[in-house]
Amino acid sequence: MRKRTFIGIGLSILSVVVLLWIASSFMLNYSLSPINRGKDLQSSWEYMFENYPELQSWKDSLQQADALKDTFIYAPDRTLLHAIYVAAPVPTSKTAVIVHGYTDNAIRMMMIGYMYNRSLGYNILLPDLRYSGQSEGDYLQMGWLDRKDVMQWMNVANQIFGDNTQMVVHGISMGGATTMMVSGELQPDYVKCFVDDCGYTSVWDQFSKELKEQFGLPEIPLMYTSSWLCDLKYDWNFDEASALEQVEKCHLPMLFIHGDKDDYVPTWMVYQLYDAKPQPKELWVVPNADHATSYQLNKEAYTEKVKQFTDKYIQ
Repeated sequence: MRKRTFIGIGLSILSVVVLLWIASSFMLNYSLSPINRGKDLQSSWEYMFENYPELQSWKDSLQQADALKDTFIYAPDRTLLHAIYVAAPVPTSKTAVIVHGYTDNAIRMMMIGYMYNRSLGYNILLPDLRYSGQSEGDYLQMGWLDRKDVMQWMNVANQIFGDNTQMVVHGISMGGATTMMVSGELQPDYVKCFVDDCGYTSVWDQFSKELKEQFGLPEIPLMYTSSWLCDLKYDWNFDEASALEQVEKCHLPMLFIHGDKDDYVPTWMVYQLYDAKPQPKELWVVPNADHATSYQLNKEAYTEKVKQFTDKYIQ
């Protein structure tokens, strides 16, 4: 009888472990290896031309002048990475590295490229993060390991544009989180400031919010087991992937932008991030903007806000 009881308990424990493993694997694949619109380059350009018609003639003029360039590099692990770059209309040291969001790509950030290049006169470089655009990779890194790739791209941009640049790094959504994660690292002298647009506080906070809203599930136990599995498979976990902890270490200027109607990366996150960041810093909460629409809904105001901020640190 006792033996049967032990066997029953053992089988129950094994069943729970197996179910947690299956559920955690599903969550990890669902989050980090989704169907990625950012791999479809043609539809990305079509989307951008529909939503930002001014990009069509700009892209055509760049191509006619052979000014829209592609470049590829290898990361230290031999993953092939891609970026788009465009020199400023007039030679300058002013340079923007622009980082895209979740299931997006460099093309889907070209409206910010247009703003910096056409409106503000900057050199621009827009990387495809891993598993996006023309970059290799089998999964998204949610900004945490991407920060290392972006810092490599920042060095490449500095070399391409004269080796004496003045640089801003600007990201939206996951790209904003990536930018903040970059900001907590030791920066080269040419980096002058950062712009975060609607980035999340941490992967843990964002995933636990989505777990509750999409599946009605609490953090315990799935967030813990999925984070452990992520560490096992990809060598990083949800808890360490924290923009909040990274901005605490950042002493360069940062502009935070967030829509006050954002319920995907909730607006409350930007207040925590702003409070955590040492001076100098600025905050612009954009009225009536939902997730990642602050520029689209307020092009002139957005451009002027970024110009006023960057002009303080980039001459």
